[in-house]
Amino acid sequence: MIRRLISLLFLAWVLGFAWFALLPPMPAPTQQKTDAIVVLTGGPGRIDRALELLEAGQAKRLLISGVAREVKPRELAAEYKRPQQLFDCCIALGFEAEDTRSNATEVATWVARRGYRTVRLVTTDWHMRRAEYEIGRAIGKDVTIVPDAVRSEPSFATLFREYHKYLAGLAGGLLGL
Repeated sequence: MIRRLISLLFLAWVLGFAWFALLPPMPAPTQQKTDAIVVLTGGPGRIDRALELLEAGQAKRLLISGVAREVKPRELAAEYKRPQQLFDCCIALGFEAEDTRSNATEVATWVARRGYRTVRLVTTDWHMRRAEYEIGRAIGKDVTIVPDAVRSEPSFATLFREYHKYLAGLAGGLLGL
């Protein structure tokens, strides 16, 4: 009986990891507009993708969550070769987040303060499932999240670690943590 249970759990874990690793989230259709765009710092291509979407008119505002406190908007404008006016009018920098959970809190506060109903979430494909889950928990069911994954080629170690963080987040959610 216990052997069967352990075997079933192991099989579920293996199939779950295969799903997680082999079927990553994809970029969202670019024609799908949202009230705002949220991008989580930490991976290549994320901020570029969010800026392209903002410039294409897919939303009117962008939050870059998890920015180091010493970073200034003019520095980001120069680094990403974008006009300062874009940062002045349409981009907010979030300085509170240090991990995915605190990204979720930062995003939820920003979205609630502005009354947004739809948000495009930009992060790396291997990070999307956990980020979407954590932000969805923090934002609530009244806000629609459109996942927009930045394609990458993660290592096995990255996928393995992220899968377990995702499972831990799911378990924490089930336990109300």
